[in-house]
Amino acid sequence: MYDYDLLVLGSGPSGQKAAIAAAKLGRRVGIVDRRDMIGGVCINTGTVPSKTLREAVLYLTGLSQRDLYGSSYRVKDEITVSDLAARTQHVIARQTDVIRNQLARNRVAMITGTGRFADPHTIWVDGGSGRESRVTFDKIIIAAGTRPARPDSVDFDDRTIVDSDGVINLQAVPRSMVVVGAGVIGMEYASMFAALGTKVTVVERRDRMLEFCDEEVVESLKYHLRDLSVAFRFGEEVAAVEKHQTAALCILKSGKKIVADTVMYSAGRQGQTDDLGLEAAGLEADRRGRIAVDANYRTPVDNIYAVGDVIGFPALASTSMEQGRLAAQHACGEPIREMHGLQPIGIYTIPEISFVGQTEAQLTDTSTPFEVGIARYRELARGQIVGDSYGMLKLLVSPDDGRLLGVHVFGTAATEIVHIGQAVMGCGGTIDYLVDAVFNYPTLAEAYKVAALDASNKIRNITRIDG
Repeated sequence: MYDYDLLVLGSGPSGQKAAIAAAKLGRRVGIVDRRDMIGGVCINTGTVPSKTLREAVLYLTGLSQRDLYGSSYRVKDEITVSDLAARTQHVIARQTDVIRNQLARNRVAMITGTGRFADPHTIWVDGGSGRESRVTFDKIIIAAGTRPARPDSVDFDDRTIVDSDGVINLQAVPRSMVVVGAGVIGMEYASMFAALGTKVTVVERRDRMLEFCDEEVVESLKYHLRDLSVAFRFGEEVAAVEKHQTAALCILKSGKKIVADTVMYSAGRQGQTDDLGLEAAGLEADRRGRIAVDANYRTPVDNIYAVGDVIGFPALASTSMEQGRLAAQHACGEPIREMHGLQPIGIYTIPEISFVGQTEAQLTDTSTPFEVGIARYRELARGQIVGDSYGMLKLLVSPDDGRLLGVHVFGTAATEIVHIGQAVMGCGGTIDYLVDAVFNYPTLAEAYKVAALDASNKIRNITRIDG
């Protein structure tokens, strides 16, 4: 009756996992995307390129080795965009091949072009040849992703004034840069360019950056970025940006003026739903292009699902993958378990940040008692070996039963070792497990034992006095 049992619009992390999950269940599956966007924004302009760029910056600048070899240590004196792009393009090409092979191996049909709804069971696919082809389906999953939000008042030229997707295509490493927005993406790029020697100014209308993170960790990051000559302008808004022949002039509402080679806007993201013809399927998106879904990622139209960034928070590649898998299983009538509530957050600034669970501020607001256990990388043999004297791991522990309430990591491999805490929390473990466990030596993971001992000693002292 239909061309496909399940069709997926978009080949990003959520679309890939949805298509493969349905194919594993024996369904006829097709996936629609442009030839130059296999892997979605994640692979081509977002997550993977930015994290690859970060690795290239860390390596070429020698920044992570300066504690060992001195503050002037560099692998390469004059770092060019081509130096950075070579690694990025290599990784993008390899990842694109991996995705194509995975889809082909699972017999997922790749339909090249952009899709537009004709009705709830039909789309028109524009392959770029001037003719549209008609594709029908029983169920469909919208995984169209997002694009950077661009304020109408700003004249983007993708050279002097860029958004967070376009910044990886700059023709040269700028001598100076204004980053508008101190969210995750803004701070990641601010730290990368600061490491390259760019004089960075961050403009943020709120009073602090990364408000959802542990305050001590954010203060540590701010200290390190200031050490790289990053200037912060909190409580400020950009009124206008003027393009001049050799630079841009950024005018703040307070009257301050900042001259920079490049201005990068990181003003949130907009769902890519404008051209999907949602109204033909009986759907609509909100003003940010997001689609409303229920707990099973189903839209108000029964056979249409939506997953990934296009449904809004948390808009992470990691959670999007799981949303795609769960939506496909539900669409195929398979029993599913809800996504686990413990979802780690990883922020790839320099140094990086990762956490899972609650922050001190959240626990204080809910009047939840907690004790803090801290391990500092400089006290670990592995910390000395890798040259990280500033990293730290913080455990928030319930004094009543020793349960982990939150894990916060700052420094080398933060996004890796946070998963140890996530696993312990997810299994209902306590700090007793971490105290008694044997960790490889020397490792950064050993920080868990040090922090657990710190917390348990504090709890023991309180119990001894308070009874």
